[in-house]
Amino acid sequence: MGGMIYQFLEHRPQIHETVYVAPTAVVIGRVVLKRGASVWFNTVIRADINSIEIGENTNVQDSSVMHVTHEHGVLLGDRITVGHGAIIHGARIDSDCLIAMGAVILDGAHLGSGSIVAAGAVVAPGMVVPEDSLLMGIPARVVRRVHDRDKERFERNWRNYVEYSRQFSEEGNLLLLEN
Repeated sequence: MGGMIYQFLEHRPQIHETVYVAPTAVVIGRVVLKRGASVWFNTVIRADINSIEIGENTNVQDSSVMHVTHEHGVLLGDRITVGHGAIIHGARIDSDCLIAMGAVILDGAHLGSGSIVAAGAVVAPGMVVPEDSLLMGIPARVVRRVHDRDKERFERNWRNYVEYSRQFSEEGNLLLLEN
């Protein structure tokens, strides 16, 4: 499993045995990580005042942050790629989405399945996004429908991360070198 896994008060993360958590990732409190999910280096998933659930084969890449509000937990569906440095705060993201690097998704936002949030985009609090939408900008707005070639990229992304997780989990593949 790896990572820094913390119980907070009476809440202990529930992590499926197939999940990969990188050694420097932090997972705290009311977190559920489902089969095949992965949490990468320097990511923080903090579910102290509400819950965070991450679906099957969803990958949360390096230096991402997830947190909650009293009113809004975080719910990620299956087969989602959360790119490096993304922030998801109290939002719901349905299955088969791509959240690109540095994107920010704020309290109460809900992304429909098959959607893309472009790099650096900021999804406003409470925004409801129809399925298969491409969002860009600050604040984010829907610029077009997602194409089949985009969906092929989604599938490649999550499948690649399932394989990376397997490789990083195998004994002896990741070795800390002494100075």
